Amino acid sequence: MSGDDPREEAPETAGITGSESGEPLPDGGAAGADDVALDPWGSSTVSDYRKLFEEFGIEEFDEILEEVPNPHYLMRRGVIFGHRDYRPVAEAMQNDEPAAVLSGFMPTGDPHIGHKLVFDEIIWHQQQGADAYALIADLEANAARGMTWEEIDEHARDYLLSLLALGFDPEEGTLYRQSANRELQDLAFDLGAEANFSEFQSIYGFDGETDVSHMQSVVTQMADILYPQLEEPKPTVIPVGPDQDPHVRLARDLAERMRFFKVSEAYASFELEPEERDLVADFHERLDPADFDDDTLRCTHVAEALEETPLEDLAVDAATLDSVLTKLEEGGMEPLRPRTRFFDRRATEEAFEALIDAIDGEKRVYENHVDAFEIDRDEAEELAREVEVENGGYGFRPPSSIYHRFMTGLTGGKMSSSVPASHISLLDDPEDGYSKVKAATTGGRETAEKQREKGGRADECPVYELYAYLLSGDDDEFAKRVYDECVGGERLCGDCKEQAAQLMKEFLEEHQEKREEVEELLEETDIELESPRRR
Repeated sequence: MSGDDPREEAPETAGITGSESGEPLPDGGAAGADDVALDPWGSSTVSDYRKLFEEFGIEEFDEILEEVPNPHYLMRRGVIFGHRDYRPVAEAMQNDEPAAVLSGFMPTGDPHIGHKLVFDEIIWHQQQGADAYALIADLEANAARGMTWEEIDEHARDYLLSLLALGFDPEEGTLYRQSANRELQDLAFDLGAEANFSEFQSIYGFDGETDVSHMQSVVTQMADILYPQLEEPKPTVIPVGPDQDPHVRLARDLAERMRFFKVSEAYASFELEPEERDLVADFHERLDPADFDDDTLRCTHVAEALEETPLEDLAVDAATLDSVLTKLEEGGMEPLRPRTRFFDRRATEEAFEALIDAIDGEKRVYENHVDAFEIDRDEAEELAREVEVENGGYGFRPPSSIYHRFMTGLTGGKMSSSVPASHISLLDDPEDGYSKVKAATTGGRETAEKQREKGGRADECPVYELYAYLLSGDDDEFAKRVYDECVGGERLCGDCKEQAAQLMKEFLEEHQEKREEVEELLEETDIELESPRRR
């Protein structure tokens, strides 16, 4: 990335929250995830976002930016910095196919400019044609934070008004609260059968002192994430901060466990672990069937070839080699042929029979799986999902996620709802918003002379973040100009803060006017504004 791109050294002064009592389980392929803990209810921070790529399997968003139709400015500027499996969502929007976006808000305080990031992400996906869902996580607020239902109702209304004022279309989208959604609670019950306490203990650090309602709220959040797929399976994205990644990874795991069939590649009637399968696939390519009797490559032939190959020339350890040799030798003279496997994970008898009937071409039927020889992996995935849905299953697709950077607090450190001076509430009096920006910490030098000589440190400046995240809107040139003038020494902090403070005041004035305008619209929505649990 070129040095004059304002994203090159985008602010990394705020980060993921850490757990003191447990470590999250990695999603598949997230090697090393035990070294860093992400706690959705924590408050400490880690500054290096690169650890998320290395240790949790989160991918850099820049790598798929060109595949995203009309990317939002948060994407273009690197504020949305990472993703997990977002490509199916981007492709669906590009091709005008079904897709969904969902995020939830725990109403524990006023909505602030940090929350606006998520509001904007939901609204942008809705504008690109995705089905949009926004929920009030009132069960979580009550169970995990001890909020009363009266407090929850007051804050929930404020979140919803800001969401509508920023452009969410309730006629085209779905709003709900956890406590009033019976479909959601039924789904949570089903998902709960696939989760257990030891898993929650490992992911979230729960222990014998954790109350059951807190654990139930986690299962409810899993149901939230999968809720957009109740009517039909479709690519779904969950916009979150990186501290929420444990929820995303668990939801992806549960989506897989709920599937009737697991589709994989296979080479014989027995099952191979991924490393074993890669090894067999390699030798299947190396060996020529014409070198063997009746021009057929058999399990025993691959076993013999493996035994003749030095271990150091194989990309596996001794234990893996011993395991695969045992399986191949037991397979004996069985032909080794690539095939697509449908493994019966939790299908009904009727669904398993329907799958057998639906597979065209050559196939082999076993007690717990079916091997098909004339269908590729992608076709098999779609067929398995179609049969599942037709026979009463969910057919969930693993949910995707995008991750935005945390905003730095105006006083430095993490922006926090519990520290009023660190954030600007969307409900703040515009004059107060102006004053908070004027009093904010900056990345400026000690004197104006040094600023002109060395330039400012925009990458460490909470005020520049306001420009990049909010005040520049869709105007990338303006955001870049502010950055260049700062690091070039042309822009001094006093004038910069004055401009930002005026823009913030104008934003709050406009936003609060729009909130008043959508009051009636909120009353017309289907969402219950008062919890049925209030006494």
